[in-house]
Amino acid sequence: MNEDNGKNHRYFGTYFDRDGVLRLSRWAEGIGWVVLTIYLLSWLFSIILFISQLADGLFFDKGMTFTGMFSLFKPYLLEPMPGVFYFFGLQAVSKTLLILLDMEDNSRRAARK
Repeated sequence: MNEDNGKNHRYFGTYFDRDGVLRLSRWAEGIGWVVLTIYLLSWLFSIILFISQLADGLFFDKGMTFTGMFSLFKPYLLEPMPGVFYFFGLQAVSKTLLILLDMEDNSRRAARK
């Protein structure tokens, strides 16, 4: 990550493994994308199924108003929200780990000077 002219300086006063933190950050980022993809695909299939059933007249009710139709469609609007929150949460964890690792590295570099 940084160049030290071929020397591997490892400070043993830390409580964490630098490579482990980087690996955890990358895993959190990747899992966030996987979770978002799964939730969005599930939502897309649900929307397609709902529209096909609506077109076939399955949800038709005599005297149905706009609010009645919206109450049928509202759960489909809220279905991908947990996936979006998981995605942003895992991305925040990933970026926070990288920022904390940079802060630790910069403070060690400043202490050496």
